[in-house]
Amino acid sequence: MLVAGDDVEPALLAEVSTLGHPPRVIALFRRREPSAAAEVSLALWRVSDPGNVGALLRSADAFGAGVMLSEGCADPFGPKALRAAMGSTFRVPLARFELRNAVALVADGGEPLADVELERYSTFVLGAEREGLPAEVVAQCEARATIPVRGVESLNVAMAGTIALYERARRDLS
Repeated sequence: MLVAGDDVEPALLAEVSTLGHPPRVIALFRRREPSAAAEVSLALWRVSDPGNVGALLRSADAFGAGVMLSEGCADPFGPKALRAAMGSTFRVPLARFELRNAVALVADGGEPLADVELERYSTFVLGAEREGLPAEVVAQCEARATIPVRGVESLNVAMAGTIALYERARRDLS
């Protein structure tokens, strides 16, 4: 770890930073290999926005879940994803995308999330921001759920994943 003013000149940290206000501390870490899936996981299908990937990592951390990433997902170790995850990247189990005991979160056409027996499923499958989930991925899921909304077409993928994890955790605690 390097601390500005102690280990390195603050101007040098400012030079290597992509932020408008450079950090006072930087650290290097070894990238870890994907692990086994967690008991409850978010499976991300081609979620390409690093801010959404980071926000979903943070939500998974908050609710004790893991994250599975398909090819085409943003790098969870990229600068924007790391910033959005606020440290959760280093605590959340990361695994390769796998459809097991899964419920697809779809913008419309699914059973309302409140009516789905969430305790029966261990994986919430979320699709890319614009395209959603392709039919072949939805067909491999045991259920489809929709979060009812008013006034908008759909929710941001990070918001939808957070709501699903919250609802599952809320029911587990009841």
